[in-house]
Amino acid sequence: MAQIIKLKDKDTDFLEKIMELSGEQITLCEQCGTCSAGCPFVSEMDINPSQIMRLVMLGQESVMDSKTMWICASCFTCTVRCPRKLDLSKVSEALRQVTLRGAIDEIDIKEISDEEALKLPTIAVVGSFRKFTG
Repeated sequence: MAQIIKLKDKDTDFLEKIMELSGEQITLCEQCGTCSAGCPFVSEMDINPSQIMRLVMLGQESVMDSKTMWICASCFTCTVRCPRKLDLSKVSEALRQVTLRGAIDEIDIKEISDEEALKLPTIAVVGSFRKFTG
């Protein structure tokens, strides 16, 4: 039996924020699944790209708990294949920005021992902190 889903103001606020940050008209997504079928990293994702689009369309902030937005390599395979010419990598970037603006730190610098710090390439450490800390 079909379930009716009604968006609340809070849900539409989240959708509008992601559309503003990404510059993409997410509601144009027709859920064809082409983005997920072509993604080279879909096997590593906990939810696939088309599910990300659907959750954002529905204003479900639970999408922020997914690791998919961090796995997206912005390879543009989804964009090239999308019949609506939507750029899902921009949506992933918008989701990452919302997380980073919330200052949620995924890495604690204090947890890295001095020995590890000496072994790690500097650029990898800097890149990780830019990507995983607020």
